[in-house]
Amino acid sequence: MTVISRRWVLRCVAGAAPLLVLAGCTSSYYKAMKTFGKEKRDILVSRVKDSKKDQQQAKEQIKTTMESFQALTGFQGGSLEKNYKKLNGEYEKAADSAQKLHNRIDSIDQVSNDLFKEWQKEIDGMENKKLKAQSAVMLRQSRLSEANYIKSMRQTEARMTPVITAFHDQVTFLKHNLNARAIGSLKGTSVKMSTDVDVLMVSLDGSMAQADALIASLNSDQP
Repeated sequence: MTVISRRWVLRCVAGAAPLLVLAGCTSSYYKAMKTFGKEKRDILVSRVKDSKKDQQQAKEQIKTTMESFQALTGFQGGSLEKNYKKLNGEYEKAADSAQKLHNRIDSIDQVSNDLFKEWQKEIDGMENKKLKAQSAVMLRQSRLSEANYIKSMRQTEARMTPVITAFHDQVTFLKHNLNARAIGSLKGTSVKMSTDVDVLMVSLDGSMAQADALIASLNSDQP
């Protein structure tokens, strides 16, 4: 592979957020990865595995942010400024985790669609009816697993968005009103947010289980 093509694939990988939105980048990326022996199936499996790691990191970060928020709303003395800065730092990490997960979902959806189109085209070109039927069954199973996973991920994202938004609002409010009275006024909010976070934790666990199911489906057979 030439230096230019290596730089191109690295640029596409680095842009994995809007990842393969541009058709030119998409086709060049796939061609470049193929020279490394990586087909679309391999890319998809890799991204799903990465998404599972992203979800675990998001889960831990949101939990940590919630704990920092609860610690501040239960403030018993010390430096308000120091506690606020810690909370703000944790919130920013949580927001970054949520954005990273959103980008990962989009990238998985795109490469899976590209894979399934290629898979179907290959099936259409098969002459052996028995093998053609078997491949069609595998394709349907993988499509179903991918659809279930994306649905689970979107539901998790939908639960994550209001949690991140609530953190943002509370952190901004505290920035404007960093005093004991303002902090005390957020204690009730802390209870509700804790419930929302608990629901989100369960949703993240479910999405990670769906990731395992999709990986198993893609690895069970080769079309």
